[in-house]
Amino acid sequence: MNVVWPITALYGSAFALWAYFRAGRLSTRNAVEEAKRQGKTPPGKEKPFWQITALGASHCGSGCTVGDIAAEWLIVAFPFAVLGQKIFGAWLLDYILAFLFGVAFQYFTIVPMKNLPKGKGVWAAVKADALSLTAWQVGMYGWMAIAVFVIFRHEIPKTNPVFWFMMQIAMWFGLMTSFPVNWWLIKKGIKERM
Repeated sequence: MNVVWPITALYGSAFALWAYFRAGRLSTRNAVEEAKRQGKTPPGKEKPFWQITALGASHCGSGCTVGDIAAEWLIVAFPFAVLGQKIFGAWLLDYILAFLFGVAFQYFTIVPMKNLPKGKGVWAAVKADALSLTAWQVGMYGWMAIAVFVIFRHEIPKTNPVFWFMMQIAMWFGLMTSFPVNWWLIKKGIKERM
């Protein structure tokens, strides 16, 4: 989560900062390690379930955010289209990179928490992130489709600040669409509580 919060602030701005000071600091590595040394339950585990779920969704979103930013700038350098649309090519690359970053973020969270070997750690990370990430990307793509095909009626150049503002809004939609999936994944024990 120490990496997740700054990434979340990229789209969450002042709200992300408020959430960090309100609930996020309870789940920092230092807070968890200190509670374990004292034989206590980590303070982050005592949060309301909706906050635990929101943190799980933001954890997924950090991988999506890094993957999406990287993909969008790669598309600027090496544009390609899918089904005749550049935006579909971008979404394909967005999904692939978001998936890779998301699984990596989960891997480096789950393996130390559960002390898993590499192979089992990768599988646990894929199980924890695949549905969450897909739900996130659906929300994000939904908003961007509205922005591109309905509001502006053309693709927005990725070098234009309006594109990045629309992406910032899209990340909020991703957070909303991944929230119920994260709720389910955490309740089933597939994804760790943050």
